[in-house]
Amino acid sequence: MIVIDPICEMEVDEKTAQYKSEYKGKTYFFCAPGCKRAFDENPEKYVNTETES
Repeated sequence: MIVIDPICEMEVDEKTAQYKSEYKGKTYFFCAPGCKRAFDENPEKYVNTETES
């Protein structure tokens, strides 16, 4: 399944993504270690900008 990196908005395949983080019970996938690091440092900044279903 293709998901969107919450930092840079690139498409990432969750099956092959090397970088991921868990936050509040949800898994987020990243295209690169820099995106994962930015998310880990301040996840609320990126989670709050997403539209929750």
